[in-house]
Formats: sequence, C-alpha cells, structure tokens
Amino acid sequence: MAPSSNFVHIMVVLSLVLILGVIVPKGEARRRAFFVFGDSLVDNGNNNYLLTTARADSPPYGIDYPTRKPTGQQLGTVSTLPYLSPELKGRKLLIGANFGSAGIGILNDTGVQFINVVKMHTQLDYFEEYQQRLTTLIGGSRTRRLVNKALFLMTVGGNDFVNNYYLVPSSSRSRQYPLPHYVKFLICEYRKHLQRLYDLGARRVLVTGTGPLGCAPAELATRSTNGECSMELQRGAALYNPQLEQMLQRLNRKLGSDIFIAANTAQMHKDFVTNPTAYGFVTSKVACCGQGPYNGIGVCTTLSNLCPNRDLYVFWDPFHPSEKANRLIVEQIMSGSTRYMKPMNLSTILLLDAST
Repeated sequence: MAPSSNFVHIMVVLSLVLILGVIVPKGEARRRAFFVFGDSLVDNGNNNYLLTTARADSPPYGIDYPTRKPTGQQLGTVSTLPYLSPELKGRKLLIGANFGSAGIGILNDTGVQFINVVKMHTQLDYFEEYQQRLTTLIGGSRTRRLVNKALFLMTVGGNDFVNNYYLVPSSSRSRQYPLPHYVKFLICEYRKHLQRLYDLGARRVLVTGTGPLGCAPAELATRSTNGECSMELQRGAALYNPQLEQMLQRLNRKLGSDIFIAANTAQMHKDFVTNPTAYGFVTSKVACCGQGPYNGIGVCTTLSNLCPNRDLYVFWDPFHPSEKANRLIVEQIMSGSTRYMKPMNLSTILLLDAST
C-alpha cells in the first residue's frame, strides 16, 4: 500500500473536510481545523516533496481531477494542505494540515524499502512543530483552543502487515513474533502514538481499521490460485481490527471521554468486496489500473491497463480503493450505525460538539 493517489484515496479526507461545515444545522456550524495522519490512504502530497519510491505524482493518477493532473492539491479554500507543502503558511495554517505519508506504518521499520517517508513518530513531531508555527501567528491560547476543537483522522496499520510482516517469506518480524503476538505488539505501539496525539491536544480523533488486506488485487495476483482472498492476510486483519477497537475503548475509559472514535472500515470494505454488484460495481477482484492477473502486479503507470469507468471498480490500483468505494466509506463514517462506528458516527459528533 505504498503509492499515494492524490485523486482517489484522499477522497476520504477531502469529503470529510468539505462536509464539516454543513452537517450541523445552519447557525450552529462552526469552522474547525482538520488534521490527518497516516499512510497512502490519506497522503495528499507529502511524499511528492521527498526522494522516495512511494509516490503517485505521475499519470494516470489524477485522471479524474478537473485539471487531470496527479498532484492537484488545491480543491477549494477548505482543503487541508500537505504539511511539507511550501504553500502551507500564514492563514492557511488555521485550516489544519495533512501529515500523511505513503508507505509508513505503526512501526518504524515498516516501509523501510521506500527509503524516505515520514514515519508516524515524525508526523507527530511535525504536528508539534505546526503548533509552534501557529502560536507565532495567533498566540498560545488560541492555538490550544483551535487544536482542542479540531477533528483528527488517523489511518495506519495495513502496511505493518503487507509491507512488513508479510512483505517476504520469513520476514524479520515474522521470525520474531507469531502473528497473534505481533498483533498485540502493534496495538501496544499504536496506543503510544494515540496517547501522544492526545497529549498534544487532540480531543476528537477518528481511527480507522484495516480493510480486507487479503482481498486486494495485489494479494490475489501473488497469493491466490482461483481468486480467493489470502487467508493468512485476512487472519491478520481479523485479529487486528477487534483488538484496535478494544484498545480505543480502554483508552477512552482511561481518559474519561469519547476522544477516539473507531471506524470499522474492515466491515465497510467487506460489504462491497463480498457483494460488489449491490453497490453498483462490476468487480471487487480486478483493479481499474494495473497489469498482470487481476491488474494486481506492480504499480499503476501510463503503460498499465486502465478501465474507462472508475466507478465500476472497488479497487483503483492493486492496493487502494477507488473514489466511489471511498465515498461509500465516508457515508458510513458520517451516518453509519454502531456496526460501523463506535461509540457514534461523525454526524452525531458534530451535532454534540455544536451544542457545547
């Protein structure tokens, strides 16, 4: 899950940003900053400023932008900019920032093959630096208030399986830990990141789980004989996601408030991966862009097979959901039941926060 597709995967982030001011009743809406942390599912351009192989700044990425360019980052005045963008300065800091970086994971050794990415601990360091920059602009008390009232999105974890534990047969981490112990280790390390985020002022944090890792076209192409999902990767996700949710519940109890909101993206993905036609897709096995079996080999380039209608495919490239799939995920984040969102969905959060 390395390349960061600025036109499809960031849809989750941009959709959230663009609706923040319109979900609550008119007159009660308030502007709030939005901060994003994580991997390629939310990286909207930070890796384009780095010397790394984990980038998606060339065609056909961006094909559905109005500009048809792969690095279009300005989608209106409310969209968050990549933290490494030189355009993120002055009043634009008030909107928030995106710290995501394709290829990273919970662990520092995840994604080392991509050479130069913004590890999770560095993303949090940058957030601390961001607050220092904002304090210079608006003062300490206003900065703390902006951060406390902001919405945060944290999306990380999948790479710790596909680009670490299962990256190669007999990987270093798989020799070090049996899978159940590895998952517990991931959850323990993740908790440290979330605690630090809280210590830095975050008070409303959406935390997504992993999708059906073994069902991505890349895994079907390399691990499947007849189109079935990789049972081993699915086992990893099945162990990880419930423990993530339980950890968030424990952390909330410790903090005495519903700080962390669990988004069951595994179930959201499963709905249309197992029954794609019910959601208007023609396939959940073949990627729109790629090559080889299921278009799941390598990365998406101008030489790849490219579908004419992206809305008919669950997956855009070998690893990442399409824009339509991400829209469905956002809909569940906004209004989904406790099957998908615990303890509450984002619409409920925004209504509650508007009344305080």
